Amino acid sequence: MTKHTLPKTYDFKDTEERIYKMWEEDGYFQPINDPHHPEHDPTIEPYVISIPPPNVTGKLHLGHALFVSMEDLMIRYHRMQGIPTLWVPGSDHAGIATQLKVEQALRKEGTTREEIGREEFLERTWAWKEEYGGHITNQIRRLGASCDWSRERFTLDEDLQRAVREAFVTLWEKGLIYRGPRLINWSPSLQTAVSDIEVEHAEEEGTLYYFKYMLADGTGEYIPVATTRPETILGDTAVAVHPEDERYQQFIGKKALVPILGREIPVIADEYVTREFGTGALKITPAHDPNDYEIGLRHNLEMISMLDKSAKVTEAGGPYQGQDRFEARKNLWEDMREAGLVLKEEAYVHQVPRAQRGGEIIEPIISTQWFVNTKPLAEKALAAVRDGDIEIVPEHFKKVYYNWMENILDWCISRQLWWGHRIPVWYCDDCGENFASREDPTACVDCQSENLRQDPDVLDTWFSSGLWPFSTLGWPEATPDLNYFYPTTMMETGYDILFFWVARMIMMGLEFTGEVPFSEVYLHGIIRDEHGKKMSKSFGNAIDPLEVMDELGTDALRFTLLVGSTPGNDTNLSLEKVEANRNFANKVWNASRYVLSALEKVTLGGEGQTWEKSGVKAKRGRGAGGEGWTLADSWIWARLQNLIRSVERLFGNHQYGEAGRQIYAFFWSEFADWYLEISKGQIAQGGDRAYYTVETLIRVLDMCLRLLHPFTPFVTEELWQHLRAALRDSPYAGMIEDWPEALIVAPWPESRPEEGWEEAKVEDFSLVQEIIRIIRNLRAEKNVKPGHCIPAVFVSREYGDLLREQRETLAALAHLDIEELSFHKTMTDKPEGHIALVAGPVEIYLPLAGLVDPDEERARLKKELAEAEGQIQRLEGLLASQFAEKAPQDVVRKERDKLAAYQETAQTVQEQLAMLAD
Repeated sequence: MTKHTLPKTYDFKDTEERIYKMWEEDGYFQPINDPHHPEHDPTIEPYVISIPPPNVTGKLHLGHALFVSMEDLMIRYHRMQGIPTLWVPGSDHAGIATQLKVEQALRKEGTTREEIGREEFLERTWAWKEEYGGHITNQIRRLGASCDWSRERFTLDEDLQRAVREAFVTLWEKGLIYRGPRLINWSPSLQTAVSDIEVEHAEEEGTLYYFKYMLADGTGEYIPVATTRPETILGDTAVAVHPEDERYQQFIGKKALVPILGREIPVIADEYVTREFGTGALKITPAHDPNDYEIGLRHNLEMISMLDKSAKVTEAGGPYQGQDRFEARKNLWEDMREAGLVLKEEAYVHQVPRAQRGGEIIEPIISTQWFVNTKPLAEKALAAVRDGDIEIVPEHFKKVYYNWMENILDWCISRQLWWGHRIPVWYCDDCGENFASREDPTACVDCQSENLRQDPDVLDTWFSSGLWPFSTLGWPEATPDLNYFYPTTMMETGYDILFFWVARMIMMGLEFTGEVPFSEVYLHGIIRDEHGKKMSKSFGNAIDPLEVMDELGTDALRFTLLVGSTPGNDTNLSLEKVEANRNFANKVWNASRYVLSALEKVTLGGEGQTWEKSGVKAKRGRGAGGEGWTLADSWIWARLQNLIRSVERLFGNHQYGEAGRQIYAFFWSEFADWYLEISKGQIAQGGDRAYYTVETLIRVLDMCLRLLHPFTPFVTEELWQHLRAALRDSPYAGMIEDWPEALIVAPWPESRPEEGWEEAKVEDFSLVQEIIRIIRNLRAEKNVKPGHCIPAVFVSREYGDLLREQRETLAALAHLDIEELSFHKTMTDKPEGHIALVAGPVEIYLPLAGLVDPDEERARLKKELAEAEGQIQRLEGLLASQFAEKAPQDVVRKERDKLAAYQETAQTVQEQLAMLAD
């Protein structure tokens, strides 16, 4: 037999890249039952995930690490179940983010996109994408992502561009796309509309400005109003109060004067107004605030745009025209102060909308944009979840989904950028016609003129992302991939984009394919630091996953993220947790080294006979709990079967974190801490006992590596390959006859019903464990050296035979002198000079002489008794004083509890002293 030894420590740096290359080159990432193969069976249902496409500009962060780890776990689990499994990878063109990168490069060259023109700018952007766009993909590979890279997609691939055009034109033809003025988020520096998800609302220190809104009737009366944005006064078209607010009821219906400008505006009543906020009266600027916009629509108010697209004051601002918004704020307020209109200023913490890219303050403005009428799409998407066609995990997010979809607004899909899917609408300069087209037109559809202009805007990135589950499979063409792999199975993503992305995919999927795009949605939470605080470079608490993988290994990071995750909940992460799971990977490695070394030891039997010659090999298939099995063998096998059943149930309920915790606990606390220790003695006995023990070690290790593989793929694959190679050249070679070439495609452990023998064996061994724990605890308490073996007396009417059978285990693990063990069913006279312990129905007597020096122990106990009696005296005096009457009852109760505890301690110590005296 060839010797197969593992290195002393697991070197993940040497392993990860090599293992990943093997997986990919050997085709394990590609689905079995591929629809392009002639033997394809369309009746076998596949398991499919479309990766949430990361931005092509991205650098791996913990959010990526979490979703990649989670989706890879799901994929590996189903692949090991023998299901045709496809994980479609890809990346998003990330309109704003990518354009910013290229514009930054141009600025360094002393030029701008406007100077070089659209065509050259797009060439430069594609060149940037080719050079840098693969970084995020390579980083995702480092995490062990078992995607089918032969099907990798990019949202600006030619066929995906065709899909986007098909979707746009179809909506156009149905009358669901229109162009018009609406309030949108505007980025003054980027000069584009931005989506809500690209706006981050941060709490910041600001000022609440209080001023007078003078009534127009000349009476000198005014309505006090407060605002955080005084410059928007220039666009006010009403003052609003609550209809039931007695302070202002007499003003409803009257006119007020806009400060400095003197323009008359109405005083209106609206229930939106919060009477307790500020002064209870609101200035209404419909063209620059989303809430004011809704009030403006309800009351048919004028929409006055007082800021242009560069955030400078328009002609509507009178003397402030051309001033920057913040300059106008300062100047207008000072003019109002001089006019006697200022009441006061207060420091105020409020939510400020800032651009995710660049951090500038976003300005709500009225702008002419392209919109999708989403109501008809949302109705079908609502029904899909309500009818159970799509399940959302965790379920409470269904309420969030329903609320969003029932109150959905039209979707602004245009962006004033150059990088992206250009809107396929053309304008005829001769007849004024505008039309959408799937192909670039050569002439006007109305007058045949060739004098055409394409709309300059591009589509919101979320438009193309909304088509992702089916466009990546070939839609609108009826490709083999689309026919077999669509609808997909699982959409795993963050709960923060349930509306922005998930809801849109559902709407688009139903609209364009007539089917839901996936049957399940699993939502993970946000990763926070160990104190629950959001991670940020500015906070100094951000953790770089690439650095963590370099230092501690990919498996440690993956296991930490997965085990710490529960559906829909945020996860707290610390480097200490990752280090602990690096230690777990090392524990798995070391346990495997032990099993391989044990395999070497049993290659030869007694008297120099090989196992094959002695015929032991034929006994491999013995029944569970039957011939050849020790209690420990039966116990570990029963516990393993229980674990497999539990993990299967937890995976079915998407409780992956709890499944990982249970696998960890079994491997470390049961297999490594107990069975491995017991196996040493069993192997030392040689013969059949050694053979069967090693067989059990192999079977349990194999099952553990399979269970752990979706969590920690690299270390498990490396170990399994070593195990497989060692078994191939051993008396156990028959065990691996049905093993595949790699763990990544090894069958998942089969969940079996509990067998009749399991419960009793587990109960018996649990009693043995309890006895060993109690003795170990006493030894630790008395500071008995591990190498010092002591006698013991066991008394149990019911379990005497069991304890006698387990004498080797008891002696080895509790450090008892096996020659000085005695077992009794009953005992009339308790042995003198012994400490009595109780483990359920078993009494245990350990000689004090073997545990401690009597004089030293007596001195220690007397000191402990004196301390306890001193505390008793102090507390009795305290509780007998006025303290017991005057102090709060909970404080008194705590002191009474302390007294009771010290009294119990004193009694226990006195009993121990009495035993020493005997």
